[in-house]
Amino acid sequence: MYHNSTLHDEPARLAAVKRMAVLDTAPEQPFEDVVALVRSVLGVPMAAVSLIDEHRQWFKARSGIAAAETARDVSFCTHTIGQRVPMVVPDATADARFMANPFVTGEANVRSYAGVPLETADGYNIGALCAVDTKPRDYSEGEIAILANLARIVVKELELRQIAQRDPLTGALSRRGFMDKAAQEIGRTGRYGHPASLIMLDVDHFKSVNDTHGHPAGDQVLRELAGLLTMLKRPSDVLGRLGGEEFALLLPETGADSALAAAERFRAAVAEHPIELTGGIWLKITASFGVAALTPRIATPEDWLAAADGPLYAAKRGGRNRCVLGGAPSQVRLSA
Repeated sequence: MYHNSTLHDEPARLAAVKRMAVLDTAPEQPFEDVVALVRSVLGVPMAAVSLIDEHRQWFKARSGIAAAETARDVSFCTHTIGQRVPMVVPDATADARFMANPFVTGEANVRSYAGVPLETADGYNIGALCAVDTKPRDYSEGEIAILANLARIVVKELELRQIAQRDPLTGALSRRGFMDKAAQEIGRTGRYGHPASLIMLDVDHFKSVNDTHGHPAGDQVLRELAGLLTMLKRPSDVLGRLGGEEFALLLPETGADSALAAAERFRAAVAEHPIELTGGIWLKITASFGVAALTPRIATPEDWLAAADGPLYAAKRGGRNRCVLGGAPSQVRLSA
């Protein structure tokens, strides 16, 4: 059991929420299944997996609830994360904390609530699994036990999801992890209107590395490349391995011209960085880069990758070891 110092350390709790890398991600079936079970087993019209960040309550999964998020200060779940045990509100209209709450007085007509904290392995409550009813009711010990068991399943799923975020060979984000980050950036840009860009890169003639020196050498090249890009990127930039020898970089707060300049710096560094293979063999590689700024036409991470894939293909077709910026009416190209 963790002490209250852990329970009430809000900066560390927020860091734990951020580490989960789940905010603003797309719906996922395991979490949807859990809220469906909560509704079915407890017989409630509303259920949710709720994550609490600094200012809002965001629903990773919800059933019977229209809003994707709410302000934190009016959420029942923000009270739940302040304790180690489940929180039960049999009648919200008789509870001083909630009787004037807009979800109680308004159209949502919330009357009763049961929530279990989602506690991480290191003792931080990142959110809650909750059941909500439109009529006053008492929840039995058995019902709360079921809710608590389902909450543990949610935390396990979040932990498994976090493991799946990393590529084991290079340490970069996995394709799934990168796509989640791209989705978050699309959402953030939509809210605040800030620029963002995406860079895709592909190692030139990578097959010949494997064919000539073997797959262990190819793995070493990928590790070295990821390490170099990690060293050169800004702390706010996100590196992901999309698969094979293909990587991507997400550049927040970066417009098209600045992203193209960054890609050229990456390209030059890769070309100038010899890699020592086992046996004292030195290998020089190059990579081709495609750049796409985020535009209103890009609604999904897949759209964004497609917008960068065209310029990447153009860089390959144009002779490799070069950077191409996508976008109408023409494409701007920086070459070695």
